[in-house]
This record gives sequence, C-alpha cells and structure tokens, in this order.
Amino acid sequence: MAKSGLSGPYPLTHEDINTNVTHVSPGAYVLGQLRDGTFYITRVGRSDSDVNDRLHDHIGNYRQFKFGYFDSPNAAFLKECELYHDFDPPDNKIHPDRPTGCGWECPQCNIFD
Repeated sequence: MAKSGLSGPYPLTHEDINTNVTHVSPGAYVLGQLRDGTFYITRVGRSDSDVNDRLHDHIGNYRQFKFGYFDSPNAAFLKECELYHDFDPPDNKIHPDRPTGCGWECPQCNIFD
C-alpha cells in the first residue's frame, strides 16, 4: 500500500491542529481515521498559504488528519495531486483544482490539457 509521507495521524480538533501544525505555510493534508493500525484516507486537500487555517474548516466532518508543510503553493498542489492519485479518496469527487491563471500541471495525468 502507498505511504502518504505526511506527519500524523492526529485528532481533528482545534487543539490538536494548533498543537501540531505550528507554522503558517502552504501544505497538503489527508483526512480520515486510524483503524486496526491503518490510516484510511477519505479526503485529500491543500492550502496555498496556511494549512493550519484550512484544517479547521474540516472539524466535525472527519476524525483525524495527517499533514505536511511545503515550500510553495505549487509544491503543495503537486503533493495533493500525488495523494489524490495514490489513494483515490472517496470524498474527493473531482481532481484537485489549481489556482486560476496558473499553468500548473498534474504530474500524473493530463486533466488540465
């Protein structure tokens, strides 16, 4: 099975997000839950500016999260695409989007052609 390469899992609560996601930074994340020692991913996402802030939007909808910081919005987008293709999360109904006006391409498919 593929590995996410992200830190966690942590409970998806305000306190646990703020304790574990301490930098204002672009980032990618997965949401889901740990069962029998395996983290089951049900959604992937990213923030182009503040992954801590974005994770708070999901409280109450998921139990746990994993995350990673990235040096740029583009790097966070590329990781989100990788996670989307590797795990096919059921709550992501469409491919991750890119910011309007940028020419970023998914490294695993040609969705933006």
